[in-house]
Amino acid sequence: MSATDSDRPQGPSHDSHGGRSNRLAQESSPYLLLHKENPVDWYPWGPEALDKARRENKPIFLSVGYSTCYWCHVMERESFSDPEIAALMNRYFVNIKVDREERPDLDDIYMTATQMLTGHGGWPNSLFLTPELQPFYAGTYFPPEDRHGRAGFRSLVVSLAKAWSERESEIRQHADEVAGTMRRFLEERIEPSDSPPPARVAQASLEALASGFDAEWGGFGSAPKFPTPSNLFLLLELSGEGSGNGGDGHGGDGHRGEAGRMLHETLDQMARGGIYDQLGGGFHRYATDREWKVPHFEKMLYDNGFLLEVYAREHARTGDPEMARIVRETAAWIAREMTSPEGALFSAIDAETDAREGAFYVWTAEELEKTLGEEDFQFLAPIYGFDGPPFFEGSEYVLHLPRRFDEVARSRKMSPEALSIEIAAPAGKLFEARAKRKRPLTDDKVLADWSGIAIAGLAHGGRLLDDPGMVEQAAKAARFVLREMWPQVEQEKGERGKTTRGPLRHTWRQGEAKLPAFLSDYAFLVRGLLALHEATGEDSWLDSAVALTEEQIERLEDPRGGFFDAGEGGDLLFRTREIFDGALPAGNSVAALNLLILADRLDGERAARLRHQARRTLEAFGGLVASYPEGVRMMTVAAHRYGASGGPAVQPAATPSVGDRLDAEARAAVRVAARFQGAGEGGGKGGESGGGEWRRFRVGLEIRDGWHVNANPASDERLIPTRVEGRRAELREVSYPSPVRLEAAFANESIEVYEGLVEISGELRGEPTVAVTYQACDAERCLQPTTVEVAVE
Repeated sequence: MSATDSDRPQGPSHDSHGGRSNRLAQESSPYLLLHKENPVDWYPWGPEALDKARRENKPIFLSVGYSTCYWCHVMERESFSDPEIAALMNRYFVNIKVDREERPDLDDIYMTATQMLTGHGGWPNSLFLTPELQPFYAGTYFPPEDRHGRAGFRSLVVSLAKAWSERESEIRQHADEVAGTMRRFLEERIEPSDSPPPARVAQASLEALASGFDAEWGGFGSAPKFPTPSNLFLLLELSGEGSGNGGDGHGGDGHRGEAGRMLHETLDQMARGGIYDQLGGGFHRYATDREWKVPHFEKMLYDNGFLLEVYAREHARTGDPEMARIVRETAAWIAREMTSPEGALFSAIDAETDAREGAFYVWTAEELEKTLGEEDFQFLAPIYGFDGPPFFEGSEYVLHLPRRFDEVARSRKMSPEALSIEIAAPAGKLFEARAKRKRPLTDDKVLADWSGIAIAGLAHGGRLLDDPGMVEQAAKAARFVLREMWPQVEQEKGERGKTTRGPLRHTWRQGEAKLPAFLSDYAFLVRGLLALHEATGEDSWLDSAVALTEEQIERLEDPRGGFFDAGEGGDLLFRTREIFDGALPAGNSVAALNLLILADRLDGERAARLRHQARRTLEAFGGLVASYPEGVRMMTVAAHRYGASGGPAVQPAATPSVGDRLDAEARAAVRVAARFQGAGEGGGKGGESGGGEWRRFRVGLEIRDGWHVNANPASDERLIPTRVEGRRAELREVSYPSPVRLEAAFANESIEVYEGLVEISGELRGEPTVAVTYQACDAERCLQPTTVEVAVE
């Protein structure tokens, strides 16, 4: 569901503005529309504003933000809605408002300026530029009046206008120096090399990451904590899981245990924290605390797209059912709240409602008890973490899971499935009560790059969880982007018209696609199409990925190697090549990985050309990757993938999926058979119910040398115990053998396992079939859990 303009927070009406809207009323960006009734004479970025500044020799005030930015809303209410401050802005400056999600190229350039001038950055990003677009003063949020020794926006506008009037030449000289420093930083930081970075740079990046690992709560560093995707993808790569695009990842480098441990602990803690919406699914932007309990409440499509993929791949790696639960719930949230009927994927949901952050999500004890009733309140309180004092702003709770779901089930002597059923009704009461609250704003613009991220996540999730509905969810979103944002162009050729495509568009809203695509659009959309190709085997997705990659090369290729972030244009101070990872992995890194995958899925001259393009991209940033691998983790993943086997280490889509291969390997590691010990033995008499009798059975497991399976019960909650269950039969008195102790690389203490020949016994009534679930492990890795259904003979 999408918010209409009437649902969006608006500034108060302004008599001095005559009730008129400013130029932003003609824009499609929800962020710009939030400012359409400001008394500020706002311009969108474009020729009209830039020409006015040069013609009148007026400096530019540039304000960059996005629709779900909390402090952007605050500054809009406090300063941009104030008629007196607006009058000063209109008198002395040409005022330009930019949606950073629409213009990531401008955002990158001017965030660099702010960081250089102030030592920090953030949004709203507030800059003062010369008419030639060179920055001379910058900051982020400014209060309207002077506070605590800090200049307020009103006095800042007056002082900078006075400085421009009296010392223009001095300001221009300073701005020229700032621009020169920016140019050197943006261009000279990228050091080419004569060969691709060696595969070992990924291990160097891992070592730097591990130094900041929080062993108690997962994640890296202290508060605030972000689900940084480049960190998670590096851990996946070096855990032995592989690329998620059909590759084996070549993770057998001695780091599998460490990378896998950090990855699983981080994902588990995030899934249980308040950063995850325990009622509605989906992740908030980041946690403000070390324990992942209190989030910054905005929800971004890109975060959730990345995390869908990571959790699905971690479930395939470990078999942890909690990872699969997160995938299913997050995909359901995207379908319910972030998808139009046509399949378009919306960008974000705001953090605040009526200027109060988290209002839609948090609960007082009184609200919880009134909604649940006393009995359900007492039942859910320890499960969802509201059995202690309130911890959000002193009076409210953020729902979270202090203990793992399966651990809670064990403590209550029930299965996780049974506990889920018991929780469903009271949790449903909370969900329904929350749904009646006023919703935060939904930014319903569609971005090609963010859509590609979510398409990849849904496609991987559907493939690895064997969920065709999730794959179709991805396909529907991909069809929308290709249809609405990659226009067909008619070109006359002889007597017959020829239809071509392109260029791809970056953003779409309410029927209008605009802005030529950036590198991130090509990189992430192609990545999503490749994931769909792997999930479906349909060549049309591969064909589109190839065509978009060719368009990317034609429009954005840098002759020095790699790709520019944006096409050629006259409104950019510099033409940049982003390489550092941020909230999104760098476009050049993702493009390099795409080229490797494409080269392996194609053949002949096309494959050779794309493989060469991948090599040139890696070489273009080789010096920087070698000297600073911790800042370019996604590029170290590409280097690892390229170099681990002397070239692109990716398998073609036509090979079986990772899940299929691991399942076959697990079945080869353990042979299972079952037989009856004797009719009626062990309680057959008098045990009849419904015409059946109890019969004693034995299940034999023949475990290949070098392999083991986990004991029952398992030594660690992350491990899957070996178990025998009845699918169409009742079982009782199932007895498991004594285990042996084994030292494992991924565990701090020895674990209990079964090796060699193992026998499990019990009694069965009904159809003579049992299901045996086990997780086969060797000295370096654990395969995905496998369930084998065998007839008892």
